[in-house]
Amino acid sequence: MSGTLADEIRSRLGDLSPAERKVARVLLAGYPAAVFETVATIAERAAVSTPTVLRCATRLGYQGFPDLQAALRAELDARNASPITLYESAETGGPAVGADREAPLEPQLTLLQQALAQTFHEVSLHDFETAADLLADPRRRVHLAGGRFTHLLARYLGLHLMQVRDQVSFLPDRDVERTSFLTQLTRRDVTVVFDYRRYEEDLTVIAELARERGGKVVVFTDPWLSPAAAHADVVLISQVASGSPYDSLAPTLALIEALISAVLDRLGGGAHQRMKDGEEVARRTGLL
Repeated sequence: MSGTLADEIRSRLGDLSPAERKVARVLLAGYPAAVFETVATIAERAAVSTPTVLRCATRLGYQGFPDLQAALRAELDARNASPITLYESAETGGPAVGADREAPLEPQLTLLQQALAQTFHEVSLHDFETAADLLADPRRRVHLAGGRFTHLLARYLGLHLMQVRDQVSFLPDRDVERTSFLTQLTRRDVTVVFDYRRYEEDLTVIAELARERGGKVVVFTDPWLSPAAAHADVVLISQVASGSPYDSLAPTLALIEALISAVLDRLGGGAHQRMKDGEEVARRTGLL
């Protein structure tokens, strides 16, 4: 399963009976905690019999309800994995990627190709197009924020946008400046957040504040979904498989570049002129 258990349940709603769909909706409404409730409690909340809960788990492709719960535990373990736990898994899970000394890059290349292909195949076309529309809208201000490593991705996207449109900024680092910045968010703002496991609480709060103030929120995240995704209008998911204890951000970088291309298509001649103006200013000020 490439997505989450919740994604799997949603994709199979049409295969369930009306009573089983009630169970599925109870699980989704309280996900993930609801999955760990007793069968009797879930049956009561869904107003169905306990055998219906068991049948629902079987219909979803599991051997029984404990098997479904075990799948969620594995998902949550993966969601909360750190480089240390991934490193320890690699040590006990067989030969490390790159162990073939004659072709040390081949396994890495294979993993990266698979991650890139899966990312582009599975990304929501609707969300991708919506993100491009929002970032190309000259009436909107664009703000970008990322985490320990992903702030680099936020800057990469933001620096490209600054060359082709106005009103692009990064979330300030200093407390007073950040507080002032966040209090000024409005309906015309687009807040872009990059958040990958292990998720950072402040990024979720930023997304929540932006949404509360009526603005649009775009979240880049991994298949396990940042909590910030709950407040997003657009969620762009990238695979992160790699041959090291660190998640790969290469698929996200590729997705960003595809998004930049889509934004340029929408901006048309205006983007070209903005780039020319910027080039002239840079030359006159000695920056080029």
